[in-house]
Amino acid sequence: MFRKFRILILLLILATVALGAWRANSRLTAWEHTVHVAIYPIAGDDSPVTARFIGELGGDSFTDIAQWLQEQSDRYGRSVLQPVAIRVAPVVDARPPAPPGNPSALDAMLWSLRLRWWASRNDRIAGPKPQVRLFVLFHDPERTNALPHSTGLSKGQIGVIHAFASRLQRRQNAVVIAHELLHTFGASDKYNLATLQPIYPAGYAEPDKNPRLPQSRTEIMGGRTPVDEQRAEIPASLADTVIGAETAREIGLLRSTP
Repeated sequence: MFRKFRILILLLILATVALGAWRANSRLTAWEHTVHVAIYPIAGDDSPVTARFIGELGGDSFTDIAQWLQEQSDRYGRSVLQPVAIRVAPVVDARPPAPPGNPSALDAMLWSLRLRWWASRNDRIAGPKPQVRLFVLFHDPERTNALPHSTGLSKGQIGVIHAFASRLQRRQNAVVIAHELLHTFGASDKYNLATLQPIYPAGYAEPDKNPRLPQSRTEIMGGRTPVDEQRAEIPASLADTVIGAETAREIGLLRSTP
């Protein structure tokens, strides 16, 4: 009996969380008001380079992401005076719980709940309450060649993102952050997880181009610019990316016709 009672309580908690996530996502994808996004810098290592880099981040460090999203929303005629307002929170000393390797559906759900609880304990920022929280772990590129996988969750509107603590890689960092930000809005990945090749047509910026390859730009959720059937290149900056039609539908920028 006690076990059944615990399961019932867990199901009620999950249902409440799911309802809250649905309401939050509906507000984000209405594109009627500015969405407040907070970026929480975290040192992903103990490098002095990383500490110095995150200590110098300010309000203008991520303006290119907000400007890019303004341009993309304008393309789809869903213009808001300011689609997103991005603020930088004080440096967070703690690190988020690591996602489980090869998780079951239950493991992923429990990790998501732990992450949201952790985020609520490390949510110090002045001003309006953020609707999207992105915890960005920065790594010294002299110590780390390959970054861990980043994650953006539409349930809870939380992202855990890995980036390089380098001004030279600021533009590529912005691409990763924008990609995960759109996950929190409900966008799905549009690339093959095994090969990292964008999936045609949804993962192509110009699916109707003839000849199809090479593409000249990157669909943001496709992740890379297809060059040929086996090769795709990482975009240098957000200027090389667009929000494709399927992604636009997923996040409410493009309404499906009846």
